[in-house]
Amino acid sequence: MHVGHKEDLLAGAKKALFEKGYARTKARDIVALSGTNLGSIGYHYGSTEALMTAAMLSAMDDWGNAVFTALSSAGDDDEDPMVGFWRRIVDSITEYRALWLASVEVLIQAEHNPQLREQLADGIRQGRQGMAALLTGRPEDQLDEQTVRTIGSVQMALMSGVLTQWLADPATAPTPAEIVAGIRALTTPSTA
Repeated sequence: MHVGHKEDLLAGAKKALFEKGYARTKARDIVALSGTNLGSIGYHYGSTEALMTAAMLSAMDDWGNAVFTALSSAGDDDEDPMVGFWRRIVDSITEYRALWLASVEVLIQAEHNPQLREQLADGIRQGRQGMAALLTGRPEDQLDEQTVRTIGSVQMALMSGVLTQWLADPATAPTPAEIVAGIRALTTPSTA
């Protein structure tokens, strides 16, 4: 077998994942996109499902890297830092739409795949810690568990909700300024 077939198969499977989704991707789609042959899948991965799991795990890594890059970049000096943070999130959703959609499909597929579920759970734990570090300005290794479980978890929940709205209906999804106004309204005591 060709030495690069394993990598070619993974690249083809990821491309199929983004173009067709997990459930609609067939072995022949992967072979066509990778320039390999059907026998390569069994030889290198054991099954199409195992290859697609590897592709989703790799896509999760790509997704995590894209999110980290987007959120850790410097904002515009004239922009409210919170609005800038949410603008970078929304920009990431629109720029990497296929990757974000694949991340949603990973969640659905993880229900029936214990290995994928554990990887997803680990990614969520890392996401909470990363979000808490970004928002507090402290290194991840200096965060206490309470900060990660509160700030990190709530930020992940907010991102998931915004993501869902932007993927389902970008025309009416909230703008970064509206998201920030909503967050600030939730933290301001009501005078009613």
